Amino acid sequence: MRNLASIILFLATLFDSSGQSKNSPLQLSHLTGDFYVYKTFHDYKGTLVSANAMYLVTDKGVVLFDAPWDETQYQPLLDSIKTRHNKDVVMYFATHSHEDRAGGLNFYRQKGIKTYTIKATDQILKYDNKKRAEFIIPNDTTFTVGQHTFEVYYPGKGHAPDNVVVWFDKEQVLYGGCFVKSTEAKDLGYLGDADVKEWEKSIQKVQAKFKNPVYIISGHDDWTNIGSLKHTLKMVRKYNTAQSSGKK
Repeated sequence: MRNLASIILFLATLFDSSGQSKNSPLQLSHLTGDFYVYKTFHDYKGTLVSANAMYLVTDKGVVLFDAPWDETQYQPLLDSIKTRHNKDVVMYFATHSHEDRAGGLNFYRQKGIKTYTIKATDQILKYDNKKRAEFIIPNDTTFTVGQHTFEVYYPGKGHAPDNVVVWFDKEQVLYGGCFVKSTEAKDLGYLGDADVKEWEKSIQKVQAKFKNPVYIISGHDDWTNIGSLKHTLKMVRKYNTAQSSGKK
């Protein structure tokens, strides 16, 4: 019996509830209620790195928050959502201009899905001669889609000059994207477009505005630890202190 239990536990860790292998290039996980987190992967400087994104199932269709980092998974994501929920994706929000968030704008727009970014993201994409969203929204915009309401909020510069977060007040879900680092993160990662000094202020704005989140979804690595935003702030402060000390 003990051996059988061990085998069952192994299989449970190898496959999620949908039967997807943990080695699959697209992994869907149920978060809570109508919320689902999905994970894709990308080769970054010789290392396979995961990226987290999210979708919300509503009476009016599915709302997608960020695209797969792996472009080969753009269509499989739509297919998986259709198979699992018998609904189509109707809206897609890119939370900043980097490829792991906004890379699917052209693909999903061509599929007839409404695509959204804030103006700062649109300007960066335009400057870089990349595909842009169909709709440009104000920095702080509330949407109601079917039975769900959510707020797209720009707190200020951080990981990127245009990073936004998404807040679902009823369910206390904060979708942070790359603005929030996983508690697994040992450093702040890619800082090529970051403003770490402003990042500290921006995190404090999010903490003040969206209190007591039950779930916080980070942009990469493990997203299950609710301490991710505080961890990000701690690393940002450590970085800024080191920078200040270095200048003296």
